[in-house]
Amino acid sequence: MSDPTQHIGIFGGSFNPVHIGHLLLADYLAQAIPLHATWFMLSPQNPLKRYPSFMPSDADRLAMLRIAAGQSPRLQVTDVELDMPRPSYTIDSLRRLRELHPHTRFSLIIGSDNWHIFHQWKDYQTIIHEFSPVVYPRPGYEVDPLSLPPEVTLVDAPLIDLSSTAVRDFIACGVDVSLMLPAGVADYISQKNLYR
Repeated sequence: MSDPTQHIGIFGGSFNPVHIGHLLLADYLAQAIPLHATWFMLSPQNPLKRYPSFMPSDADRLAMLRIAAGQSPRLQVTDVELDMPRPSYTIDSLRRLRELHPHTRFSLIIGSDNWHIFHQWKDYQTIIHEFSPVVYPRPGYEVDPLSLPPEVTLVDAPLIDLSSTAVRDFIACGVDVSLMLPAGVADYISQKNLYR
């Protein structure tokens, strides 16, 4: 999955479900930074996030991620967090990835919304120093580039105002979301009767 010269971006989330915005952003960042690849890292339980009353199994969300990532050679999926203690702390997951791929450079990819609360993350200073975060814009969360530590990169990526919450709500209301989801994911959701 990796070689000594690779720089990999780690894009974590619950991906409930993965949507076209995730895919476009991950692929754009892989090309713009540039990265050898962007890895989607499925989070089973984020300690700073409230989850809906129903969330598909890790296996279902992982399957949808793999369907989505299969549409670009620059995208891959890691399930490293699924075998780790819960709740999931990003610093522990990043260190585990580094153990598994000791010659690969990893950078954490986060939205500007998460950057605004980054001081609440476990060992956030260590993440900054060891995993050179890449921050992409989210609507309503501006970041002053001059305020960022030198290890942090602010990328002028396209703003994509689509959320998994909105996609779930649309599905529950019977709206056709096939154009909001990567090819194959809508079929998977329909076959499994998810989010109904």
